Amino acid sequence: MRTLALDVGTKTIGVAVSDELGITSNGVTTIKRRDLKQDLSELNALIQEYKPGEILVGVPYQMDGSVSERGDQILKFSDKISEAFSLPIVFWDESYSTVNAEEKLIEANLSRKKRKKVIDKMAAVFILQEYLESKRI
Repeated sequence: MRTLALDVGTKTIGVAVSDELGITSNGVTTIKRRDLKQDLSELNALIQEYKPGEILVGVPYQMDGSVSERGDQILKFSDKISEAFSLPIVFWDESYSTVNAEEKLIEANLSRKKRKKVIDKMAAVFILQEYLESKRI
């Protein structure tokens, strides 16, 4: 079963997908956010293409384990995803995914301009890979 992972930001949504066996995560795209209808339309196209069994959404948590203000917005957006598609939604702590992605992209000597284009997609890859590894334990 494939998992579609989302790193939801205010301007973009990073997207990654697992392989059928749930072993590896691969970056797919970065959706430029416009409005809810357009965001859901682009997600629908990805769901039709990859046919995931679930959607993994990264949510930032505070150090005390509570959901951050940004996390609340992501949860509300996830409610809209849930209403639009009949797929289970799974939440995962994404607190350091962007930092980890940035470090890897710097190690790969990508220019700042190129990093900006792929950072959200890479963050989704990190979120998904952590989730997949947790399921194997």
